[in-house]
Amino acid sequence: MSILIESRGLTKHFDLGNRQIVHAIDDMSLVIQEKEILGLVGESGSGKSTYGKTLLGLLNKTRGDVLFKGECLPARYSSVDFYKQSKSMQMIFQDPYSSLNPRMTIGEVIGEGLKLHSGASASSIRDQVAWWLERVGLHADHMSRYPHEFSGGQRQRVGVARALIVEPEFVVCDEPISALDVSVQAQVVNLLDELKTSLGLTLLFIAHDLSMVRYVSDRMAVMYLGSLVETGPSDDVFFRPKHPYTELLVQSNPEPEPRTERNRTSVSISGEIPSPVNIKPGCRFAGRCPKVMDVCRDTTPQLITLENDGTRHVACHLYS
Repeated sequence: MSILIESRGLTKHFDLGNRQIVHAIDDMSLVIQEKEILGLVGESGSGKSTYGKTLLGLLNKTRGDVLFKGECLPARYSSVDFYKQSKSMQMIFQDPYSSLNPRMTIGEVIGEGLKLHSGASASSIRDQVAWWLERVGLHADHMSRYPHEFSGGQRQRVGVARALIVEPEFVVCDEPISALDVSVQAQVVNLLDELKTSLGLTLLFIAHDLSMVRYVSDRMAVMYLGSLVETGPSDDVFFRPKHPYTELLVQSNPEPEPRTERNRTSVSISGEIPSPVNIKPGCRFAGRCPKVMDVCRDTTPQLITLENDGTRHVACHLYS
């Protein structure tokens, strides 16, 4: 497989003034292959959504590069850049309630991108919207209704149809199931998996549920406080985690079998994610890590390759 999208040293800082800098993303280097689902996991506030938005150009990067099909994308997008890239790269947003314009009908919401990019006639757009509504499990006669008439799961299906109707090559799924009931989560994930297979999509699937990410993704990347701590095939990362943070994430993940969950020793990660403002050198997980060493407190670990085939990477002094 060839590389579809890649970030090299991608960094996003927010300047709060008074010499206070929020380190939302620091030196993120990731490769996503064509027709692959990469799962990006981590606690809330780790920078997952910021990374996805910076990849797409919705946020201007501080430094680093984003390459799409080998072409380096602009540091700051103009309206022409957005028009050019938005057909190839789309996003499914986290909140199905606030991401749809309440003043537009479902047909207008889904068909808006097609109207901008295809120049198709109104009747052709209407036919394609009807087809996509059926494809995501809704009905063609829903296109005249408004978002408030739908449940959260139905709205998220509308979000999926809106993103995919322009036939993008790369889609960022920003926690598309976190606001949904568990039963609806499975429906949306299975829909994305089916569409990925049938359309040959490449997805960045952002979530904090490790079990769900392992189920849907080919590879998994783990973020902590704006930096990458571990990457590898999803099953390897889930069943054989290398970084102490990943180990604790896996151990704190609930078991689906109720009897096993009742008899399991509860594990939690002590403390909270530190402030991302003016981060000092050293491992960012050092203050919460049960395996912390002296070197962790003042030297920032680099992402190194563990396996001979180059599939596993970890940023931890235990392996350096």
